[in-house]
Amino acid sequence: MSPEGKRLLNIVVLGFGFMFMFTAFQTCGNIEQTVIKSFNNTEFHGSGYTSMAIIYGVFSASNLIAPSVVTVIGPQLSMFLSGLLYSGYIAMFIYPYTWSFYTASVLVGIGAAVLWTAQGNVLAINSTDNTIGRNSGIFWALLQFSLFFGNLYIYCAWHGHVHITDKDRQTVFISLTVISLVGCFLFFLIRKPDPEPAAPSEQSQSLLQAESSESVSTDSSPGVGLCSQALDAFVKACKMFGTKEMLLLSLSIAYTGLELTFYSGVYGTCIGAMTRFGQDAKRGGVFGMLDKCNQFGRNPSIMAALAFFYSNYLLLHWQLLILVLMGFLGCVTFFLAEWKA
Repeated sequence: MSPEGKRLLNIVVLGFGFMFMFTAFQTCGNIEQTVIKSFNNTEFHGSGYTSMAIIYGVFSASNLIAPSVVTVIGPQLSMFLSGLLYSGYIAMFIYPYTWSFYTASVLVGIGAAVLWTAQGNVLAINSTDNTIGRNSGIFWALLQFSLFFGNLYIYCAWHGHVHITDKDRQTVFISLTVISLVGCFLFFLIRKPDPEPAAPSEQSQSLLQAESSESVSTDSSPGVGLCSQALDAFVKACKMFGTKEMLLLSLSIAYTGLELTFYSGVYGTCIGAMTRFGQDAKRGGVFGMLDKCNQFGRNPSIMAALAFFYSNYLLLHWQLLILVLMGFLGCVTFFLAEWKA
């Protein structure tokens, strides 16, 4: 296989790994508060909203140390171990306890930071200036299919169910745990990218082995060790945050955080609690994906996406207007950051 074909295959494997993992995790996030409300156990006092707040709070803080972790153990092992934490969080719902629920939330927040940092690393080392757009599109297209398959599964599994029984919950979350684990092990199929054709023995070398050999060669330099590499990665991350482009993008990033909070934790629960939908309320939502068109560039695509989000918010409740205003300001700062770059 040519070097370019190998990189493309790595991107496809990466996308499928995330598709399986987030088919499980995003489905779990969408239904967890509804499941908790139906859970008959006086000893369990957990809240899905509190769990999501813990996850994303820890996620935000852990992003400072995530580059150091990926530098030390490599992106492939980082994604695998983080994926196991995601799987553990999902499996916890099979027999939930309050202490395990919140402990798993903290661990997933740490794992999420490492996972997405490692994903960016894998995407970067398997792309060039000419292929980064294509590779990003392939990855995100596969990732977004997780919304379709996960919600379609819930739609079929809970058809006609007004109350979620223990058997219903256990069946769904055992299935989601297995799906998540499949995604974790797919990461081991990612191979070391090589710019030039190499010997067959080198082509079979995994990305993890490559990272290990690079670490050994770096450690052979005087005064340079794993701690130095980790500290260097942390300092670089802090310096990058202080750049003009990142500061301009901060408002856009804050908006996406608020939107993700609403979408991942509130939206599905609201649908599940609507009595007007009757038996269909617990069947979740069916999401699709439209093909992206690059004919007019990415800015019109961003504006069109924001218009869809805004209309959705305003239809749900006028108080969500604050998200509309945040999104508008975020869009302006995004264009400013792009112009400055």
